[in-house]
Amino acid sequence: MNPMYPRSVRSLILDALGDTRVVMLVGARQVGKSTLTQDIASSDHPATVINLDQRVNRDAANEDPTGFVAGINGPVVIDEIQRAPDLLFAIKERVDRDLRPGQFLLTGSANVFTTGQVREALTGRMETIALWPLSQAELNSATSNIVDTLFGGWPPQVTGAPVGRAAFDSLVAESGYPEARLRAPGLRRERWFASYVTDTLARDLGDVSDALKLHEIPHLLRVLAAQSANELVYRRVAQRLDIDSKTVKGYVSLLEAVFLVKLLPAWRPGLSVREIHTPKVYIVDSGLLAHLVRANADRIGTDDQVTGKILENFVAMEVLRQAEWAQMDARLYHYRHGGGEVDLILENRSAEIVAIEVKASASIRPREYAALLKLRDARGEQFKAGIVVYTGAQTIPLSHRIWAVPLSGLWSSQ
Repeated sequence: MNPMYPRSVRSLILDALGDTRVVMLVGARQVGKSTLTQDIASSDHPATVINLDQRVNRDAANEDPTGFVAGINGPVVIDEIQRAPDLLFAIKERVDRDLRPGQFLLTGSANVFTTGQVREALTGRMETIALWPLSQAELNSATSNIVDTLFGGWPPQVTGAPVGRAAFDSLVAESGYPEARLRAPGLRRERWFASYVTDTLARDLGDVSDALKLHEIPHLLRVLAAQSANELVYRRVAQRLDIDSKTVKGYVSLLEAVFLVKLLPAWRPGLSVREIHTPKVYIVDSGLLAHLVRANADRIGTDDQVTGKILENFVAMEVLRQAEWAQMDARLYHYRHGGGEVDLILENRSAEIVAIEVKASASIRPREYAALLKLRDARGEQFKAGIVVYTGAQTIPLSHRIWAVPLSGLWSSQ
């Protein structure tokens, strides 16, 4: 039986249902959206549950969206809304007549808002919340949030952490997908991932695009995995695949829409220039990344060709997941300027920043945090904290407002 993990976005969903007519929970397949929303519907927010993966429901919703919605009495959970996207227009008509909050809790495994028409249907009427694969903070029942902690200007205080690559090799090879975690490491888990990728590409990509050469997408996904935690230059990827760079960019957008990859934009102090700089690409789950690059825990711990990229991917996605439910509203970026590079930048609405570097080593040399020093001096008081995530045993101060923090400090202060 698949265990019910406590999910930190639960409180966000309940808050939204209290004042918003439509709430959309988006995320990849098998991250626990159905489990979470059905539990909410049976307890905190009683509601009828309709699953559009069931053909009878899907056919009825697609044939007569208005009639389908008219037949709903009281709050409802509609699971996998991307299977009948025209329902969104019928829902709009309903909630325009009835302004009560909490009427519709929707889930989607593909981002149906990739088209402007659908996106505009519920503008101002809906709140969207993302559910990612399980974070280490959730798996370890963490009581603090690394994003809020660092914007508070102080790092997690950790002692006695595991030292060296043994601190992370098995950990990052695991998955945040609840179903994958039920499979034994090795062949059983690898076969689950293989089926997961095939099924997601076959089912969900068709829900957001009707013009795909599906045989190109798996190869592209493997290429992106090989380049994870690096800047994504579409022209170079296109050359490897022997297809047009605009096609590559479109395919990457579709892989984002089904929550298999995540792009982080480049951070710059000015607002207008961010979007024109090269993004970094990440695979949303480090276990999936390990599968795609054919790396087990032993290889992650010994092969420098995969160690750094998988560890940075793991850290970036852990921070991204915690940022979803942090009290501080902060966005995640990467930073590269004048030969200096910082793996992750978090910026809040006051333009205050937190900087994170990721190193697989158990000791830190000054040159490995030189970019943090330069950024701190340039940003002054807007620089709240900088950390180097490393595999040493304890939190140590490196300079003013800059510390080395063991990997486990991302989800535990003990």
